[in-house]
Amino acid sequence: MKRKWNLIYWIATIWLALGMLSTGIVQLIHMQEEVDNFTQLGYPIYLMTILGICKIMGVVAILIPKFLVLKEWAYAGFFYTMTGAIISHIIVGDSVNEIFPPLLLLVLTLVSWYFRPLEKKLALQYQN
Repeated sequence: MKRKWNLIYWIATIWLALGMLSTGIVQLIHMQEEVDNFTQLGYPIYLMTILGICKIMGVVAILIPKFLVLKEWAYAGFFYTMTGAIISHIIVGDSVNEIFPPLLLLVLTLVSWYFRPLEKKLALQYQN
């Protein structure tokens, strides 16, 4: 069972890392499609730079060993960012096609967080 959970963790984590890294880069370089998306949602363009940097730092945090508190913050940041994106798309009346990418990243965040190995769980550190 442990091996199966470990496989689920790594598949979800790699897909999550790739998704967050790619969207972070797209936001950092202010790709026109993403600029249009932010404008349509009513957000200022400078927020793209902030989110892009935070996503890339979050990917580094979940992939490097140790730093468990930092990992928890990264997962929380991904959760809130994707939840906010989903809600924003719903509020402006976007189609499911626009809602699906952040929903997928939210699910990957939850799966990666839930299936992470025991040595990567913060609560374990306080039990010893």
